[in-house]
Amino acid sequence: MKTRDRLRIAVQKSGRLSDASQQLLAQCGLKFRQSRDKLFCFGETHPVDLLLVRDDDIPGLISEGVCDLGFVGRNVLEELRLEQVALTGSSVLQELRALGYGGCRLSIATPQDELFEGAQSLSGRRIATSYPRLLARYLASEGVTAQIVVLSGSVEIAPRLGSADVICDLVSSGATLVANQLKESVKILDSEAVLAASTTEFLDARQPMLDLLLRRLDGVMAVRETRLLLMRAKRSALDSVRSSLPRHSTTTVMAVQGEDDQLALQTVVSGTFGWAELEAIQLAGATQLLVLPVERMLA
Repeated sequence: MKTRDRLRIAVQKSGRLSDASQQLLAQCGLKFRQSRDKLFCFGETHPVDLLLVRDDDIPGLISEGVCDLGFVGRNVLEELRLEQVALTGSSVLQELRALGYGGCRLSIATPQDELFEGAQSLSGRRIATSYPRLLARYLASEGVTAQIVVLSGSVEIAPRLGSADVICDLVSSGATLVANQLKESVKILDSEAVLAASTTEFLDARQPMLDLLLRRLDGVMAVRETRLLLMRAKRSALDSVRSSLPRHSTTTVMAVQGEDDQLALQTVVSGTFGWAELEAIQLAGATQLLVLPVERMLA
């Protein structure tokens, strides 16, 4: 691997992962200056640069050492990884982090008026897809032999054109399938944006920067569904209020200066926390409840 003193990250130039990926890096404290051709972003606050490219090119750029990391869909990463394994027996690609956005699924879709009775229903049929390796892995796991028709785009119209019987494609809302008289029959992969990297370790200044980036990513993602809850309560109501708080929450209790009977409480809550939970805490004796978002957190 080439020696460099700056991390280079491949990010989708445009599309559903582009803005979210750059926003996530901004939440990690990274700022960039974009080049005039809008293909390169120079890191101003840290030795990290961005290369803005097509989503499908990102795993290859990582494999070739052109980029060190990439924000890419798991479906794209896993497809190329399987291709490398098929050709050479191994792959240099790995998923470092699941990032929690860009969620979709790779599914097999069949005609709406057709009864699907499991994977064996696919035996001997023509299946159109842009992900032949992932589809082949699924078929092999089910012991099914079928013809894989590889298409680079417009997979959903293949049955209407007569070039395939069913399809294997990415599904988000399912509206595109409905528009083409198809229905989702079986999911073969859950996908989302992931941070991809090579399995080769860095032996230069990039490794400390990678460690820093991963710590900050973990800190940002850990608090996505986290809120800081502030409130007051009488001393006599402390036990009741505490018992009404979400399980596993950590609460700090402080005296209120000049008000001996009053306590100030703060707690970090994670997961679903809405009006019903807030009202239950109020009924337990809390007052002046305030819910604040948490941007980042270091343990």
